[in-house]
Amino acid sequence: MKGKAVRHLGIALCCIAAAAGVQGCAASNDSGKTKIEIVQYKPEAASYFAMVEEKFNAQHDDIQLKISSPNDAMTILKTRFIREDYPDIIGIGGDINYSYFVDAEILADVSDYAGMQDIKQAYRDIDEALELVPTDGTYAVPYVANAAGVLYNRTMFEEHGWQIPQTWAEMEALCTQIQSEGILPFYFGFKDTWTCLAPWNAMAVSLAPADVTKQVNRGETNFAKEYREVSEKYLELLQYSVEDPFAYSYNDACTAFARGEAAMYPIGSYAIPQILSVNPDLNIDSFVMPANDDAAKNTLNSGIDLQFCVMADCKNKEAAYKVLDFLLAEENLQQYIDAQIAIPCKEGNFTLSPMLDGMNQHIAEGRMTDYQDHYYPSEMAVDAQIQTFLIQKDVDAFLQKFDTDWLRYNRDIIRLVQEYEKTHGN
Repeated sequence: MKGKAVRHLGIALCCIAAAAGVQGCAASNDSGKTKIEIVQYKPEAASYFAMVEEKFNAQHDDIQLKISSPNDAMTILKTRFIREDYPDIIGIGGDINYSYFVDAEILADVSDYAGMQDIKQAYRDIDEALELVPTDGTYAVPYVANAAGVLYNRTMFEEHGWQIPQTWAEMEALCTQIQSEGILPFYFGFKDTWTCLAPWNAMAVSLAPADVTKQVNRGETNFAKEYREVSEKYLELLQYSVEDPFAYSYNDACTAFARGEAAMYPIGSYAIPQILSVNPDLNIDSFVMPANDDAAKNTLNSGIDLQFCVMADCKNKEAAYKVLDFLLAEENLQQYIDAQIAIPCKEGNFTLSPMLDGMNQHIAEGRMTDYQDHYYPSEMAVDAQIQTFLIQKDVDAFLQKFDTDWLRYNRDIIRLVQEYEKTHGN
């Protein structure tokens, strides 16, 4: 297992040796309590997890919970994994890192965790789809999700009588109308390359197959075919934004939208706290990116923002499950939802932010598709590729490089997938 873990985590540990001083957890402490350690990757939620730790420990005499929320959690975790110094539970996103961890066989099968029955099937399906090859078992408990589409200034829309677009043609007509009234339709902050992924993901989920990366890995198609419409429509959006969106950062875009300098902002729900920090009174709502001309084919771009995985090395699985039960308690989960403008992955009578009203129907119906970039290897730097493409505006060159780089950076995974297909068939 060790060799497999090292290989598929793909870590250049020589660059992050400073993290090696992190100490692992013990099975018990001097008081005789069972010790459960969580390392979670969302520092913006550190205050919430500090509350959870204090509250849990006050209510449990037999378990001592310790939760860490470091800024560089993934670096710390990957370093510890190589050293076989595992916490009991990790809090990570539903992305390619989760795929690597499943493949490395360092996560425990939590199929026997009773709380899984309450997790929405849509998010369980997302996790299953992230597996590099089909793997028996369940390896994560989805906690909260986020969504990407279009945030809009509800007050501005009401004052001007603008209607929420349901199709791409309606979106173009709306942008033209807004421009004609002397208002900027969109604000982008493409100086930060990662922000280029938000509109890309929001359109791609409705225009490309949800499993496009797996189809490519199996040799059934290529990105030049599947991403062409996404690329062409992305370029069309630029004409409705600031003259030079690459001069502005994510913070610049959030601030400008908060101040009413644009009617809409194509970004994820994760940006809302940042926007409200500038203007707490801004009346924000959201809608699904209408990338398709058939409204019925438009799907919400929603992925797992935070999930918990019990490590295979955990010596106190029963205690770990008690911690998960506490995290999933409706009172605690609702507190996280309120603070982070999140979407619960658990079934239940939760109250969502009114800023997600325009996405609620898709959420309730489970019409959600995971972020395409959750399948991209970080080494490929797709965000930077998209930024370069948006500057150069050469669709063919961009797609050709995408295909070439995909084969380069996914060589081992492609081989793994194709070997699996030969052995198991379709």
